[in-house]
Amino acid sequence: MTDEGQRRRIVRIDLEDAASLRQSPEAEQERAVAIFDLIEENEFAPAVDYPGPYHLILAIADARLVFDIRDTSGAEIYKFIFSLTPLRRIIKEYFDVCESYYAAIKTSSLSQIEAIDMGRRGLHNEGSEILRERLAGKVEIDFGTARRLFTLICALHMKT
Repeated sequence: MTDEGQRRRIVRIDLEDAASLRQSPEAEQERAVAIFDLIEENEFAPAVDYPGPYHLILAIADARLVFDIRDTSGAEIYKFIFSLTPLRRIIKEYFDVCESYYAAIKTSSLSQIEAIDMGRRGLHNEGSEILRERLAGKVEIDFGTARRLFTLICALHMKT
């Protein structure tokens, strides 16, 4: 990886209040994979004059998404908050389809599972594109990074 690529990346990510998240084993696995994959491969460049790499803390506060971007020593670099309203519908639909998918895995035919999974991936892609649009001007990310971040935002949104 080039020096520029090393600087334009997240090397650590934390979900605020992650210990209080109560999720199904499938959702926990999806979150763990998203974090692992995100750390392994991401493109992340905040609109600040700081070269990175970055430590990202994601949180939900007052129905808003908080992006707390820090350097690797933990010093705050850039923090912004935005409304989850544009993502609410897609997150709800995504949760509904995920529930159907996990239920289908236990009892449905392969073709039914594949059809549900196609719908799930489509919603995930749509949510990822909305996220990229909402982050425009704040953070530059590639599509793969947007997909993994959308998964983590959904994990935060599922707090009980």
